[in-house]
Amino acid sequence: MPPTDELTAHPEAATSDAPARGDRRPEPQPYDFRQPIQLSREHSRMLQLALDGFCRQATTVFTSSLRTVCLVTLTSVDQRTYAEYIDSLDNSTYLTIFSADPLFAQGVFELPLVAIMTCVDHMLGGPGRIDQPERPLTEIEAGVAGGMIERLLGEMRYSMTTIGSFEPKVRGVEYSPQFAQVAGAADVMVAAALELRINERSFRMTLCMPFSGLLPHLVRAGAPAELSDHERVKRERAAAELKQQFQRVPVDVAVRLRPTNLGPVDLAALKPGDALRLAHPAAAPLEVVVDGISFAHATAGASGHRLAALIVGTSKENA
Repeated sequence: MPPTDELTAHPEAATSDAPARGDRRPEPQPYDFRQPIQLSREHSRMLQLALDGFCRQATTVFTSSLRTVCLVTLTSVDQRTYAEYIDSLDNSTYLTIFSADPLFAQGVFELPLVAIMTCVDHMLGGPGRIDQPERPLTEIEAGVAGGMIERLLGEMRYSMTTIGSFEPKVRGVEYSPQFAQVAGAADVMVAAALELRINERSFRMTLCMPFSGLLPHLVRAGAPAELSDHERVKRERAAAELKQQFQRVPVDVAVRLRPTNLGPVDLAALKPGDALRLAHPAAAPLEVVVDGISFAHATAGASGHRLAALIVGTSKENA
């Protein structure tokens, strides 16, 4: 401990705002009692892996459809209420409502109007101008965009087979998020944010799925797979062989007297011819020790011309 005068000479050292190394704790996270169900880390990881695969396939779909360089990446996977998800969107956007039976009843795949108009411009042979009109699509534009969305939903079906199989079907398109009645305002949803890059421009895409529909499939996908009879027999045979081999592993066994305590002064004064009084009684058995652990008792004897120890008791019997 430093002297008192050093502490008074440097008061700022005692009042430093920097936390000590041993006092660092994670920041507390707010808990919303309106959302008691939480997306676990394991389930979040499963969704991230599935959506990463969807992003790779979506990159191929956009690149081949738009005939230009595109890239789709996953930004985040969060748990939100449906009201929070709707509030995060623009007032006017392109929402595709789709069903995914039997995985979940209804979900939302959202693209900003600027992004969908840029895609339509490319697919119709245009340059993909920056100043795109923000308006509902015409019948021809809707047909072109709908074909691309159906391809994207088909790729989503393949990428999420690790969680569950489903058949996505487009149920409708909305331009105002407030009119997309997919779930109740307080229903818990899984919202995934993705980034679409078309050449040097980036757009945000979102995917919203009901958590209650996904949860049983996530639990089932995360559970260990059931073993077949053949695999179970193989594991039992391997366990029996392992147990048998352990019985054959050689170990070093020592037979010793009970330890005797000796002080440093007495130990340093030892010389040839000195006799030590041992703490081991003459009638007490010897200890049979393996790796410092006593597991049996024995008496000294001989077997032919060799010394031997006769086991007279084990630790199990003493217990």
